[in-house]
Amino acid sequence: MLPSLPPKRAFEMVQNGEARLVDVRESSEYAEKFIPGSRLIPLSAIATQNVNDCETKDKPIIFFCRSGNRTTKSSDLLERAAGNVQAFQIEGGLSGWEKEGLPVERGNASFPLFRQIQIGAGSLVLIGILGSFIWYPMYWLSAFIGAGLIFAGVTGFCGLGLLLSRMPWNRH
Repeated sequence: MLPSLPPKRAFEMVQNGEARLVDVRESSEYAEKFIPGSRLIPLSAIATQNVNDCETKDKPIIFFCRSGNRTTKSSDLLERAAGNVQAFQIEGGLSGWEKEGLPVERGNASFPLFRQIQIGAGSLVLIGILGSFIWYPMYWLSAFIGAGLIFAGVTGFCGLGLLLSRMPWNRH
């Protein structure tokens, strides 16, 4: 289990050059907001990445995610990734860091795709229900969207997500 550090202590260690920060969130989360100077190595790729770069390979590593849950659950993997370097985690993750008023930079990420899907599907269901008061067969739109959401949940493939990911506002 990775020992926890209060956010202010982690900040002091990084400011004094005594440690380095590694963000284990996914790149889409990092694009929304991040701690300046932190290095992004997503948890999904940490086993294949070299956490110990040449310049700072002897400095302790402080891992963090959004709330601290992923870091805690993956502490064995993160300790292995750190190798023979001392490793810690930030109490409360990025959220705890922010609550302490420590510096965070906001990126220019687009609206998260999952939320776009929720808004799109919810809007179509509502349109189908309200539209059926005017034109009765419109309720089939709601049924179609409901079936699509069930299909997406069972198979992991979402046609609405594919459609929304190709919209102009999601192009980078």
